[in-house]
Amino acid sequence: MPIYEFRCQSAHEYERSVPISARDEDLLCPDCGAPARRRMSAPRLGRLGSTAGQLLDRAASSAHEPAVVDRVPGARPAATRTSTDPRHARLPRP
Repeated sequence: MPIYEFRCQSAHEYERSVPISARDEDLLCPDCGAPARRRMSAPRLGRLGSTAGQLLDRAASSAHEPAVVDRVPGARPAATRTSTDPRHARLPRP
């Protein structure tokens, strides 16, 4: 469930994890009990899972510090390209 920020009429602010289906409903403030409305806020990207966070960090760092390469990544010289699939051995050769 996403985390939303809420603010009541008495200016108390708090965060609450709410189902997306209930995102537009007003909640009661835990401090004063007044109705609290959801605020517009930035997404919580820092709270993503470790894999997603690492991906975002790598994408951001590569934009400013690109890695230096001497060939196309993943390309191997033609002499070392061999398949391990036995069906390929039966294919006609030029």
